[in-house]
Amino acid sequence: MNERIKEKLAVLPAQPGCYLMKDRHGTVIYAGKSKMLKNRVRSYFTGAHDKKTQRLVQEIEDFEYIVTSSDTEALILELNLIKKYDPKYNIMLKDDKTYPYLKITNERHPRLITTRKVKKDKGKYFGPYPNVYAARETKKLLDRLYPLRKCNNPPGRYCLYYHMHQCHACSLNPPSTEEYRKIVQEMASFLQGGHKEIKQNLKKKMEEAAEALNFERAKELRDQIIHIESVMEQQKMTLNDEQDRDVFGFSYDKGWICIQVFFIRQGKLIEREVSIIPFYDDPNDTFLSFIGRFYLHENHPLPKSVLVPVGTDTEALANVLDTDVHTPYRGRKKELVELAMKNAEIALNEKFSVIELNEERTILAVEQLGEILNIAIPHRIEAFDNSNIQGADPVSAMIVFTDGRADKKEYRKYKIRNVEGPDDYETMREVIRRRYSRILKEDGALPDLIIVDGGKGQMSAALDVLENELGLDVPLAGLVKDDKHKTGELMYGTPPEIVPLERQSQVFYLVQRIQDEVHRFAITFHRQLRGKSMVRSELDSVPGVGAKRRNLLLTHFKNITDLKNAEVDQIAKLGIPKNTAEQILAHLNRPEEESEEEAE
Repeated sequence: MNERIKEKLAVLPAQPGCYLMKDRHGTVIYAGKSKMLKNRVRSYFTGAHDKKTQRLVQEIEDFEYIVTSSDTEALILELNLIKKYDPKYNIMLKDDKTYPYLKITNERHPRLITTRKVKKDKGKYFGPYPNVYAARETKKLLDRLYPLRKCNNPPGRYCLYYHMHQCHACSLNPPSTEEYRKIVQEMASFLQGGHKEIKQNLKKKMEEAAEALNFERAKELRDQIIHIESVMEQQKMTLNDEQDRDVFGFSYDKGWICIQVFFIRQGKLIEREVSIIPFYDDPNDTFLSFIGRFYLHENHPLPKSVLVPVGTDTEALANVLDTDVHTPYRGRKKELVELAMKNAEIALNEKFSVIELNEERTILAVEQLGEILNIAIPHRIEAFDNSNIQGADPVSAMIVFTDGRADKKEYRKYKIRNVEGPDDYETMREVIRRRYSRILKEDGALPDLIIVDGGKGQMSAALDVLENELGLDVPLAGLVKDDKHKTGELMYGTPPEIVPLERQSQVFYLVQRIQDEVHRFAITFHRQLRGKSMVRSELDSVPGVGAKRRNLLLTHFKNITDLKNAEVDQIAKLGIPKNTAEQILAHLNRPEEESEEEAE
C-alpha cells in the first residue's frame, strides 16, 4: 500500500457514496458503492482476501470517492459510473440485446412479422418475447390460423402461401378492409391471452363441420386446435393474475455470485436467464447493482412487477427502476423467489469447476507469465505478425489479449506503406512505429507486454523503434516457430534469450493461443486484401471507364464477350459518348500481343 492510499484511508467519511479504484495508468478498474465508505474502502486493504480480490487489490494505486445523501443516490451514481468507465473488474452482463416482438403492420393488406424495433408507425406490437423460439412458434401458429399477406404479388398471381391457405392477399378477391379489421382484432385478442376463447370457437366449428359430414374441414380444425395446445399451453401456469413479472434469486460463495431471473409473461414461466459473476464487496450490493444494470444498461424490458428475495433494498430499486419492486412473504410468489434462489445455488455449484479451470487457463497463466519474465502482471498483451507473398500486398496485424482472453474489439489491421519487397524487419519497424506513436499522440494506455511473432531480428527492430525513436520502456518478447510452424520458443531480454516453458503448462498454452490467433488474423487480412486486388475487370484499364460505367456495361451486356461483339451505337444508347464507346471496343478487341505487352 503506497503513502497516498494510506493518507486517503485516514480521512474517509462514514457516509454513503461511491468509490473508484484506479491502476498505475490512472485507469478506473473498479467502481462500487457503500452505505459507509469508511468501512468498505478500508476493507480492501486490510485482512485476508481470496485470490480474485487479491488481484484487484494488487493493481490499485489510487482511489477516489464521491459522497451521496442516500443509499438510493449511491446506487444510481454507481450505475452511471460503471456505464461511463466500463471498469474491467465490474464484469459486464451479456451483450446488449433486444427481444423480439410480434407486429401486425398498419397497411392496406396487413402482415404479421417479427421485429426487434418498436416504432411509432401505428402498427400493433405484442411482446416482448424473452424466448425467441416461443415468438417464432407463435408466429407460425398465427400464420396457419389467419391468412394475412405473405407476398407482394398482384391479385391473381398466386404465391406458395396462397396454396397453403396462409395468404389471401394475392387471390382474385382479396379480403376487404372490414374483413382485415376482424382478422386483426382476433389476432390481437389471441396475443393478449385470448387463445382459450379462440380454441373454444374452433372446437365449436369443428363439431359443426363433423355434424354436417364435412370431415375434411373438421380434421383441419382439429389440427389447428392441437397446434394451439402444443404452442400456447405447453407451459404450466404459475400465477393466476396473468401479469408480467420478473423474479430474481441469487446465491454466492467463494467470491462468486450466481443470479437467476425467471421471466413470467401472462402468468407463465416462459424463460430464465443465468449470470455468474465475481463480486468484490457486499453480495447484496452486487445483487442490487446487477438488477439496476440489467434493466438500465442491458436493454431488458421492464415488467410491471419485479420480485426479489428477503434482504433486498426494494425501496432503492423501485426508485431507480420506477416500477413495482417487492419481496413476497407468502403464497405462490414466495415459492417462485425460493425456486429462483435454489436454481442459483445449483447453477453456482455446477459452475465452480469450470470457473476454476478457466481461471487457471487465463488469469493465473498471465500471472505466471509475469513471474517468469520478472515483470508486472501483463494484464494487457499486444501481439504483432506480418504477412505477404514475396513482398506483394504486405500487411501486419495486431491482436490484444486482456487477462488471458482475446479482446477482439481491440484488434487492428495495417496496410504496409513504406516497405518494398519481402522485408519482415522493416515491416515490423513500420507497424510498431505507427501503433505506439499514435498511442503517445492520443495519450492512450500502453500495454503491459508486447509480443512479436519472430525471433531476434524482429525483436531488435521493434525494440529499436520503441526505445530509440519513441523513448518507451515496455517489456517486449518474441515467439519463434519450430520446423512444423508451431509455437517453439519464447524469447525475452537484451540480448534476447530463450525463456524455458514447460510444454504442458498453462503459460505455454497461453502464448501458443496468442501466436496462433495473431497469425490467423494476419493471414485472413492478407487473403482479403489479395482477393480484392485480384477481382478486377478488363474494363478497369479502359480510359474513360470508371466504376459506374463499368457496372452499367456489365449489367447490360452480361459478359465481356458480348460487349466485344457489340456495335458502337449499342453502347452509345446506354448514355456513353460515342468516342468513349469506340475506345472501349478498340481496347477490348486489340491484338493479344499488345495485351501481353501492357501486362508486363
